[in-house]
Amino acid sequence: MSINMNPDCILCHMQRNVDTARKLGTPEQLDEFTKGLLNLYLCTPKDVSAVWTGPGTDKLFQEIYGIQEDRFAEEKQFSNRFVLSRLDEISARVEAAEDPVYAGLQFAVLGNYIDFSALYGQVSFEKLDQLLSKAETMDLDREAYKKLCCDLEKGKRLLYLTDNAGEIGFDRICAERIAKRYPHLQITFCVRGGNTLNDATRADAQEVEIPFPVIDSGVSIPGTLLSALGEEAKQALETADVIIAKG
Repeated sequence: MSINMNPDCILCHMQRNVDTARKLGTPEQLDEFTKGLLNLYLCTPKDVSAVWTGPGTDKLFQEIYGIQEDRFAEEKQFSNRFVLSRLDEISARVEAAEDPVYAGLQFAVLGNYIDFSALYGQVSFEKLDQLLSKAETMDLDREAYKKLCCDLEKGKRLLYLTDNAGEIGFDRICAERIAKRYPHLQITFCVRGGNTLNDATRADAQEVEIPFPVIDSGVSIPGTLLSALGEEAKQALETADVIIAKG
């Protein structure tokens, strides 16, 4: 499902990015940045979702504040290392669960907490450790899970659309359990085609040692905007029997 850019999206996007920019420089720079965002919204096509503004927003941060292209590089690296240091323990807990696929999904859902854009200045790895300690108590929609398992049983190709760095390590654990239960499935991971926010790229997939084929979206957009996808990603979406989309 794609929700087209609307006034609520614009207000949320502006508030989040202006709050970030306010801490980075002078009032004059903030004024220039805010006007740049307004111009970006004016140029936004009618039939796209908020993720379309990602590259343009990143460019404003680079031009006005001199922030490097990969402005969450440090956070991404730390996130990956955090998850890797706990991967064996979490994997063992998932494997020992009554339903390892369900448990894998619990950790994959919990991993979405590692979002330095949506939770700017609020992501705490101490809190994440606390969340991880009780991940198995998380309630998931049992009917939706039952349908997913049915689709996985019938399907031949699973496309796993990833979201954030670090989080992709939890996705690995989940996908490994799916592969073990449904060995007939061809599983492919799809990451971002370039640096955007703290979203996972090929480098992050390599760092957490994703054991499945990895493709990218072909664009540095923080999401899956169908009209902007590269040919490889489009073909993977069109031929997939089951799609798991994070975010």
